[in-house]
Amino acid sequence: MYAIELDGVTRVYQKYSARHRFQTFKSALVKGDLFRSLKPDELVTALDDISLQVEKGMTFGVIGENGSGKSTLLKIIAGIAKPTSGRLKVEGKISALIELGAGFHPEISGRENVFINGIMLGLSKKEITQKFDEIVGFAELEEFIDAPVKTYSSGMYMRLGFSIAINVNPEILLIDEVLSVGDAAFVPKCLDRIDDFRRRRKTILFVSHDLTTVAKICDKVAWLKDGKIRMIGEPKRIVDAYLQDVTEKQEEDFQERKVQPVQAEAPAAEPLPEPAPKPAAEDEKREQRWGKREIEIRKVTLKSLGGEEKHVFHPEEGMVIEMDVAAHKPLKDFVFGIGIFNSQGISCYGTNTNLEDFEPLSISGAGKVTCRIERLSLINGTYYLDVAAHKRDGYSYDYHRNLYSFLVSSMLKDVGIARLPHAWNFTPKIKFKLPGK
Repeated sequence: MYAIELDGVTRVYQKYSARHRFQTFKSALVKGDLFRSLKPDELVTALDDISLQVEKGMTFGVIGENGSGKSTLLKIIAGIAKPTSGRLKVEGKISALIELGAGFHPEISGRENVFINGIMLGLSKKEITQKFDEIVGFAELEEFIDAPVKTYSSGMYMRLGFSIAINVNPEILLIDEVLSVGDAAFVPKCLDRIDDFRRRRKTILFVSHDLTTVAKICDKVAWLKDGKIRMIGEPKRIVDAYLQDVTEKQEEDFQERKVQPVQAEAPAAEPLPEPAPKPAAEDEKREQRWGKREIEIRKVTLKSLGGEEKHVFHPEEGMVIEMDVAAHKPLKDFVFGIGIFNSQGISCYGTNTNLEDFEPLSISGAGKVTCRIERLSLINGTYYLDVAAHKRDGYSYDYHRNLYSFLVSSMLKDVGIARLPHAWNFTPKIKFKLPGK
């Protein structure tokens, strides 16, 4: 038995551009462009032929990038918006927490808004009175419930809206991204209440960018992209497919904005690794290279451990740094090195063949130098790469400063520079609900 059924649902919006705006109705009449100003520039398809079924008692997740149609889908299911075409069927009383502060009147108190929203959701005044203390207590707004809602913070809005939504005892609960504005103490309370709804076999439609939570609490997940359903299925499989798509898009975007190295001939003697300066002004584009090029680094390529060229990595992935080099005359004194810096110019890691006790014997002609990093273990962010060929005393043959960059993409929230391998352990009297459980 399905709680929600959509069959070929399409939603089209009319889009108006800024050039069609006019200051006043009178000015539009005087200029004679009233009807032209009211004409839409184009039609935008927010949802395109969406068909899905959500079984009763299921927690169904919806993921996708901003603009993919997630919120429009929830608004149609909630009855806030109407489909342009297609069929929608909903079985059961719906409670929706879709937009922050939606349904609240800013000029009146939280108390009055609780009664107004409760009545809109189908409760009688007597039922709201019975649930009132529970609603206010869960929202932790006892001190502010008689203050005008316009004085509330975004977190207070979310707490009151969520509390009302879950306490009207709905059969179907719709939750959009509003949990992202909740404070650290309140969001776990919300997730615990969602777990309680799941145990009671209520139907939940959950839209979120928090993919860890989606994978943990949902029975099935739909991935929306450009208004269409890309995939529906088991949460981990859909989340992984979505992350792969995001990574590919990041890779494309990264390639488009990647700065090409500019060669400069100013010689300098500097060993590797060396603390990087703070990033230069944007117009400098970190284009720095020096050395007389007795050994020249002609090309630098970043690859996965499997040999695929890429610029977006995950922390648990490894990286291969390949340098195509050429010695313009035979040499016996040479060192190759790398340095990795974060966007603040802080050195995250540096090494070279001399520091690792490789004794140079000879180099002549063209060749390839490869540094294989088995695991990056860096936190989320953009990183810049130095590569160099120099003498053991630091004299630079060819030094590339911050000319190459890559992105580490991570769902983890740790801070600092590196993600160190670690584990938590607690004695029996210290209890936690473990992640993913």
